[in-house]
Amino acid sequence: MSYARICALTVSAVALIGVAGCAEPAVKKSEPLPPASATAALAVPAPSPMATGATAASIGKPAPEFTLRDTEGNDVKLSSFRGKTVVLEWFNPECPFVNAAHSKGSLKTMASQTTARGVVWLAVNSSGVGNPGNGVAKSLEGKRKFALTHPILLDETGEVGHMYAATNTPHLFVIDGAGVLVYRGAIDNSPDAEGESPTGPKLINHVQAALDDLDAKRPVGVAETKAYGCSVKYATN
Repeated sequence: MSYARICALTVSAVALIGVAGCAEPAVKKSEPLPPASATAALAVPAPSPMATGATAASIGKPAPEFTLRDTEGNDVKLSSFRGKTVVLEWFNPECPFVNAAHSKGSLKTMASQTTARGVVWLAVNSSGVGNPGNGVAKSLEGKRKFALTHPILLDETGEVGHMYAATNTPHLFVIDGAGVLVYRGAIDNSPDAEGESPTGPKLINHVQAALDDLDAKRPVGVAETKAYGCSVKYATN
């Protein structure tokens, strides 16, 4: 199915929230909604060609260090938040899945609610130059549209995205206070952002469950799930 057709179907489904960003991409194409089994099954993201050895993200291991500049021009270093729980959200303001999740789905208020209780939430935009959602202006537009108060970090080279093997927008990662990666995958089991599981009526917010486990000082029960959404629009060299 073509990108334009996918966008047409997605926009139709979320027309009330004003989804944007359905121009034909320069590099990669967005995927359609996954089958029900895809979001329920656990899966390990494919290894990135740019992530090797000590730099590759692995559950139960220290999260790869990085420094990225945010939309305000500030350098943000991951290790500066040691002692706090950190959530990384791979973000593209022109992705229909991101628009749905932030307009009516699990991401609509989650960042503001969790940061109010001390969690650090960082959005990462790994869209390469010339690709949908790339750059400061597009990121700021998304920040205003979704009333985001947390930083959006720019990763135009894709180096950090590849280190974390981020494959989709949205793609979520949770790092505990010791700097260890404890969760990666989908925000929840509702890719249509309607608040219902594709396999049943119960919504499961995987990121919230991981945060609850950390708060209770117990191991994260589900450490990996299959991410859904648009493909990350990485730069090509």
